[in-house]
Amino acid sequence: MTDTDKTEKALASRPWKDTTINRLITEAIAIEEESAKKAGALGYMARAMVQTTLPHKAVKGQEFTRSNGHFKLTMFAPSHVGLPYGNVPRLLLAWLTTEAVLKKERTIQLGDNLSGFMRELGLVPTGGRWGTITRLREQTKRLFGSAISCTYEGEQQYASAGFMIADKLSLWWNPQHPEQSTLFGSYVQLSETFFKEVIERPVPVDMRALKALKRSPLALDIYCWLTYRLSYLNARADIPWPLLQLQFGSDYANNAEGQRNFKKKFLLQLRKVKVIYREAKIEDGDHALTLFPSKPHIPKELVGGRPGRRLYRA
Repeated sequence: MTDTDKTEKALASRPWKDTTINRLITEAIAIEEESAKKAGALGYMARAMVQTTLPHKAVKGQEFTRSNGHFKLTMFAPSHVGLPYGNVPRLLLAWLTTEAVLKKERTIQLGDNLSGFMRELGLVPTGGRWGTITRLREQTKRLFGSAISCTYEGEQQYASAGFMIADKLSLWWNPQHPEQSTLFGSYVQLSETFFKEVIERPVPVDMRALKALKRSPLALDIYCWLTYRLSYLNARADIPWPLLQLQFGSDYANNAEGQRNFKKKFLLQLRKVKVIYREAKIEDGDHALTLFPSKPHIPKELVGGRPGRRLYRA
């Protein structure tokens, strides 16, 4: 019995008061009943953030690196700001990328009050030290305060690009009165490099799926990666667990125990993703995760075909 079989058996043995699975199934049915485009939920994600991932938890230090084959993404943050992590930067990136693709403008308005913008991200405004308002403000500063370096190094090719996500950021939000409109609207001006990348080669996603999976950064990462990877897969692909850990498992030790823990967590979150993306054909083995050609979660005809030339393979 594979680890996925064991996980599914364990989940199946739970009573149906399991609110997480029940909620995902309800939202999956709603997604299947209406296409993302028809529902106004067709969104996009920055490809570099799909090929590799942001930190899942707080990171010590000011540098973070993820690898995916020959592709490597490194983030640098000022010591007084820190690196972004968790679900908020991912939801924020998806929303910004979608706005950039749809409006073809570098300057993106965030609305005139905090609550309205948070609802766009699928977040409920809550106050206090650990509330969503504090987390959004903190993670926004971390995301836009970090510099990003992308490199591709093969046997006969080396390419690199460095950029900030935004050139300018202006937030006029009142945490004590999130519903209150402000005299000046908040906005983000995307950097020219990032803007060009996302409008030329975005990864289509269903924003309803992101909101359904928003409680887990790893589940968000897996969904975006599978949505992209399976959109062009035309033959079986075996991806060794150590390579998946380099791509997704920043919180696990690089040893046998760390790999086991990563695999267990990955399969648990994959189970949740498959509730939303049921057409994804996947098998897990002792040494690798196997992907098979599958029906894309976002039909190609809804997005005008494949999203641009692929420089990097997942």
